[in-house]
Amino acid sequence: MYLTVMWNWEPLFQRVLRRDHSPMADVHRRGCKDEMAVGAQFLWLAPSAYLSAMEKRMKSSQLVSEIRWDRVPIVAGHGDARAWLSFQACRGLALNTLDAYGRNLERYMRFLSAAGKQAHEIRQETVGSYLRDLVKPSSIEGEPDLRMANATIQQHLAVLRMFYDFLVEEERCTRNPFRQGEGRSARSLVQREHKLPAIPTEEEWCRILGEAAKEPIRNRLMLAMSYDAGLRREELCLLETSDIDPSRRTIRVRAETTKNRRARVLPYSVTTDELFGQYLEHRRTLSRERGRLFLSHSPRNRAKPVSMWAWSKVVNAIAKRASTPAFTPHTLRHLCLTDLARANWDIHEIATFAGHRNIETTMIYVHLSARDLSARFNATMKQLHQQRLEAMGRLFQ
Repeated sequence: MYLTVMWNWEPLFQRVLRRDHSPMADVHRRGCKDEMAVGAQFLWLAPSAYLSAMEKRMKSSQLVSEIRWDRVPIVAGHGDARAWLSFQACRGLALNTLDAYGRNLERYMRFLSAAGKQAHEIRQETVGSYLRDLVKPSSIEGEPDLRMANATIQQHLAVLRMFYDFLVEEERCTRNPFRQGEGRSARSLVQREHKLPAIPTEEEWCRILGEAAKEPIRNRLMLAMSYDAGLRREELCLLETSDIDPSRRTIRVRAETTKNRRARVLPYSVTTDELFGQYLEHRRTLSRERGRLFLSHSPRNRAKPVSMWAWSKVVNAIAKRASTPAFTPHTLRHLCLTDLARANWDIHEIATFAGHRNIETTMIYVHLSARDLSARFNATMKQLHQQRLEAMGRLFQ
């Protein structure tokens, strides 16, 4: 059932098999390893000694992502903020996650600096001022109504909740001002919006495939694998040649490349297998060495790994030509998981396929597929139809 649902567009996608060149950029990313309790051994030290020990521990392991302190100068110069972010790095979080944590905390520390406040001394009045600062319209000229998305606000607040939990644990303050209630009584400072991800209609999907068919073999394979296995952008770009098993038509997604450090093995279709064979022939003209699967063929970055941003540019260009501006690299993952829900996969099977920790995340795709609603609607309509027929039968007897 999986292959039937996923690849009904095979003739369209394989219509054009020409080779071409497109510019790509390079990216370097360090691997990560989950070490949740690594900072516990340093908690008894003084703040300065604690910070030094944490940084030495980070440098001693090549599997821990390095924090780019030049991007967060205020955090880097603040003892508590630096200690907290260093601890998050030692937990083995992905580089993108660390960058997001650093940016959000940097924004907050900049706000406190402008207000003349210290992080461990704030009261609810300061919290309210910061919330107003988050939700206010953008000050960018020409875009007065541009506001921060609700999901972005929630990310900011999540970082601050964790930061103040850390300060409470270190006895730097007595309570967490960004945490309202405990357990089931806990509530968010800003109400969370629950939006369903956008997926293309069948007409839009056909336009996307039509434009994708004009792309070089590498880009067509990347799109096919991304949809087939529901891969995240980073998981796709960090695939290596050894991760693909053509004999079983499976992709091994390594734990260190995933968002939540969960490895998984996923199938891919016959169509993708044919594209894979064609791409390997092309890849040999760039490099015969093992390593990253997807390589750039631009003169400047020839045979270097394709970056996530380069792949995003490719997808954005396809979306623009297909007149589907909402289509992004992650849309392919949304579409794949929604199709699995439409094919009546069990919710736990979809969660395993997607690598979700929380089943609530997977429920989004069940809602998006309208599977439960459709089944109930059809059953209701069938019952109503039967009742009407019986009433007509009694009337005409």
